[in-house]
Amino acid sequence: MSESGRNRYRALVVDDERHTVEIINEVLSESGFHCTSAPTARQALAGLRRERFNLLISDVHLPDSSGIDLLRIVRDKYPTLPAIVITGYASIDGTKEALRLGAVDYIPKPFTPIQLQRAVEKAMASGEAAPGSSAGKGIVFKSRAMAGVLELVRQVAATGSTALITGESGTGKELIARLLHRRSRRAGKPFVSVNSGGIPEGLLESELFGHMKGSYTGAYSTTIGKFQAAEGGTLFLDEVGNMSMGMQVKLLRTLQEREITPVGSNTALKVDVRLLAATNSNLEEEMKAGRFREDLYFRLNVIDIHVPALRERREDIIPLAEHFLEIHSAVGDMEYSLSPETAALLTAYSWPGNVRELENAMERASILSSGVILPGHLPPRIAPDGRCHIPSAGEPAGLDEIVASVERFYIRKALANCGGVRSRAARLLGLKRTTLLARMRRLGLEQEPERG
Repeated sequence: MSESGRNRYRALVVDDERHTVEIINEVLSESGFHCTSAPTARQALAGLRRERFNLLISDVHLPDSSGIDLLRIVRDKYPTLPAIVITGYASIDGTKEALRLGAVDYIPKPFTPIQLQRAVEKAMASGEAAPGSSAGKGIVFKSRAMAGVLELVRQVAATGSTALITGESGTGKELIARLLHRRSRRAGKPFVSVNSGGIPEGLLESELFGHMKGSYTGAYSTTIGKFQAAEGGTLFLDEVGNMSMGMQVKLLRTLQEREITPVGSNTALKVDVRLLAATNSNLEEEMKAGRFREDLYFRLNVIDIHVPALRERREDIIPLAEHFLEIHSAVGDMEYSLSPETAALLTAYSWPGNVRELENAMERASILSSGVILPGHLPPRIAPDGRCHIPSAGEPAGLDEIVASVERFYIRKALANCGGVRSRAARLLGLKRTTLLARMRRLGLEQEPERG
């Protein structure tokens, strides 16, 4: 694979310790980054003026300045650039200031490759991070469904209430959480995100509440947890439904008492944090199955904000796709546009991976295309044959007819794959048999012959 194909992102690493820079370069290169290093804040700012970067990683102690001062300048001049701060002199005040200025994470030295990878993944998944994200311009939408969600966000943001954000994976629950924070009275304070489903149980307690030096093997220094890091601001717990029962008890106590106890400590610490939680699980079913505590559920679900799946708001598909292509146009210095046939395929597809899947599909298409995105540039699951029928110049070319043509294409293909058996074709398409028959009648396919 070529360098340009393998390294889709660029990271600026600011540190005067060669060994640290080498470790970061090695870890990031495995994640698809090309790294540029700068030993001083002055050289880092010069690099930012010359090149476009997707990520900034900076030490706090630099020869000519403070990494916090550098971050302050970056937040002013490059507000959508995600940043990670590292230091060998971790302090609560320094952590809070870095997070207040928009750092995605704050890692104490010595750090492990896994710690760095997690921080990078969080940065690239954050609202301001990945190419195609909509944080810098607000959430991209056209549908009434999302307009309703954003109106609820507006009403809830001004309160200090805990909120539970529900929806399928990839719908943009963290974007909603960040929007809640930005519109709240805590907007000037840190927003800290934790994927509670992606951290092993043994480490999650330390991640949330911090730990004392020597409290367990590998605890080389006292480290503050995410609750302390988010002091005065917002803590976002993603995939809260995957927490163990033991961690659920500890989280419930924190919400009730507004205090935490770091691992290895006997002293409880008061915290002032607004908690936002998200899940793609049905917590009511999890409660019935005995896997989620009822008392914690009602503590979290003071306000329920449901983010609809992309297939439930198809009006948003093309605006989002064009938005992602606009971002890739800026990164790759090339203009992209959707062909009508491609737009029809995107609109007709069910998008089980939601907005995240659409973003990935547009990134793939931008790599393969030299300008106009054609069906062949889409993943095979979206355009199995790389084509579908689009009305010609003499036929109606409205969006309804284009979508209908795509429906005919997929129904005929499903029937062909299932030997013409309607019930099997319905299951393949994710429809009820009666729904499939109704659509076939509407599309003039009720006499479609059986095929081998």
